[in-house]
Amino acid sequence: MQLQGQVAAITGGTAGIGRGIAEAFLAEGASVALMARNADKARAMLAELGVGERAIHIAGDATVQADIEGFVDKAAAHFGRLDILVNNAGGATDLQPLAQLSDESFDQAMKWNVYATFWACRRALRTMQAAKAGRIINISSIEGKHGKPVLTAYTAAKHAVLGLTKSLAREVGTQGITVNAICPGLVVTDIIRDNGPETAKAMGMSFEAMIAMFAEESAIKRPNTVEEIAAVAVLLASRAGAGITGAAISVDGGTAQY
Repeated sequence: MQLQGQVAAITGGTAGIGRGIAEAFLAEGASVALMARNADKARAMLAELGVGERAIHIAGDATVQADIEGFVDKAAAHFGRLDILVNNAGGATDLQPLAQLSDESFDQAMKWNVYATFWACRRALRTMQAAKAGRIINISSIEGKHGKPVLTAYTAAKHAVLGLTKSLAREVGTQGITVNAICPGLVVTDIIRDNGPETAKAMGMSFEAMIAMFAEESAIKRPNTVEEIAAVAVLLASRAGAGITGAAISVDGGTAQY
């Protein structure tokens, strides 16, 4: 029970990596507030978890500043504290070569991945700086360390998340607050199954071939699991992670190796 009594706010918390982190935090004794747009999906998840008042859903859109800031405020108000923020909301949209990429699509990638992280961090610092304690975990991507064709906007956004993470860690390092990023490699979640065929088509291959290619790039020759990502999040949120800040930890099966 490494997180007993702690309160975590997780954006994009009802599916994939976000849900995996939520389940791991709950198993370690934390209470969690989950932000997601789909209220029906959130209610079904809470019923499945069966943890009662230790988990709540707050509806919101990560690309809307008022929703993000309201989520952080409501999570802290509901539980009376906020110890951990996980910025998991984000993803890739409108996969196009840069020459065909619109301003609107690039802006959307920035809002969903970078601005959402910026808004949530800034709001959470109000509570964490007053308490002189806190853990911020930003979910970047292996694309935050290298690049791929037709993922230009997403890659730029995830690189920006790492820059934000490193600078903020320096700003608040003496205030009892750590700020880290996790860079997942290939994790075959529902969103990958839903959107992956479009990505594969843009890359000129089948979905199965794309998954095989990404797996082959790694040292372990397989996708990572949600549980492997969540385990690192637990470490960073716990006392064991107190000496880790400003890090960009790859959980990618050895794809980037830095």
